[in-house]
Amino acid sequence: MGNSVVLITGALTGIGRATALAFAREGASVVVSGRHDDVGRALSEELRSLGVAAEFVRADVRQESDVSALVERTIERFSRLDVAVNNAGTEGTPGPVTGQTAESYAATFDTNVLGVLLSMKHELRIMQSQGFGSIVNISSTMGSRGAPNASLYVASKHAVEGLTKSAALEAAAFGVRVNAIAPGPIETAMLDRFTGSADRKAGMVAGIPMKRAGRPEELADAILFAASSKASFITGQIISVNGGKTAA
Repeated sequence: MGNSVVLITGALTGIGRATALAFAREGASVVVSGRHDDVGRALSEELRSLGVAAEFVRADVRQESDVSALVERTIERFSRLDVAVNNAGTEGTPGPVTGQTAESYAATFDTNVLGVLLSMKHELRIMQSQGFGSIVNISSTMGSRGAPNASLYVASKHAVEGLTKSAALEAAAFGVRVNAIAPGPIETAMLDRFTGSADRKAGMVAGIPMKRAGRPEELADAILFAASSKASFITGQIISVNGGKTAA
């Protein structure tokens, strides 16, 4: 991945941060985005300390003007876009279907679905003109199955997988690949918020055949593979990284 230009949304914590560091260690130039200036600037400095070019651009993926400006800034700085990782996401408000509202729907779907759609819209616009590129969206184990008290999150990740497959079919015509990584439970702050307690988290982990949650770095390795030339004949696929959770 050396000499590649990589754009990562939701890059300031968890899987996004681990992925930014992994690409930098491979020698890629990295543009990281998120909504917290101080954290973003600190991360870009950390990436530059690894000997690569890096830049933080503040962006809220729910706002098309932000997304467009993020992609344009990447092109202004680096003249191309090789890889985009659309990682920005939220767990939403867990609870039964009967407790959900139009507001909780919008809060989840605006980030998880609209954010991916807008990101791909502007990334693919650049990649189509280039004639190359790779996009990796972040789905979830819940993107292909149901879960109680997580209806909006589940539905949003089903939508991400549909968007991924549809975009891949369109993008194949101009030499761009689009895939998604579907993680199981990963040791992140989002997992802690989603489970809400140590007991519920332990119960979720107990259902994983490997009997542990994944590490952000393990997801980063899978993202690097999907983005790389080693996956050159893979597009429109949902790659599960979940310790065997969906094997049965």
